[in-house]
Amino acid sequence: MQRKNKEFWLALLAAVIITAVYAFIIFWYRAIPAAGSLFGHLLGVLGFVLMLLTEVLYSFRKRTRKARWGSMESWLQFHIFTGLVGPYLVLLHTSWKFNGLAGATTLLTIIIVISGFIGRYIYTRIPRSLDGVEITDPGAQAQYAALARTRRMLSVWHSVHIPIGMALFVAAFIHIGAALYYATLLR
Repeated sequence: MQRKNKEFWLALLAAVIITAVYAFIIFWYRAIPAAGSLFGHLLGVLGFVLMLLTEVLYSFRKRTRKARWGSMESWLQFHIFTGLVGPYLVLLHTSWKFNGLAGATTLLTIIIVISGFIGRYIYTRIPRSLDGVEITDPGAQAQYAALARTRRMLSVWHSVHIPIGMALFVAAFIHIGAALYYATLLR
């Protein structure tokens, strides 16, 4: 495994294992698990928790410069891993039905994952030292212009990725509240 893509390969491995368990459940019950079933809820809850951890822990670590619990590179790898596995679990939770708010939430989830891939690509374009620290030495003028352009792209990406992520979590919390109210409390 390449060191830089370790989180992707681990997420892929997790997705293969999750898919095997999902396929076993389909085989055992002879049906796709309903979103409201015990297994469907388990997928949704685990996926949402991973997505919440993706955002909250990584953002908290990124904004607390004094904290020394793990390198930013490790936290970015965690962010990418949970940002791939969590949405995959949520996608399986849908039972392949994309109606109403749940469908809109799924669409936002897909958009945020695609946006994450784009952000990862832009992020890797910024030259870094072996420790992962961004290199700011202008060096040659052409390299400095390319670095400035990449930083601007990353800034624009952040201004799109973060609001979509916030909309996703608002929609997800509304979906969870509605599911608890209508499927649990009204029974």
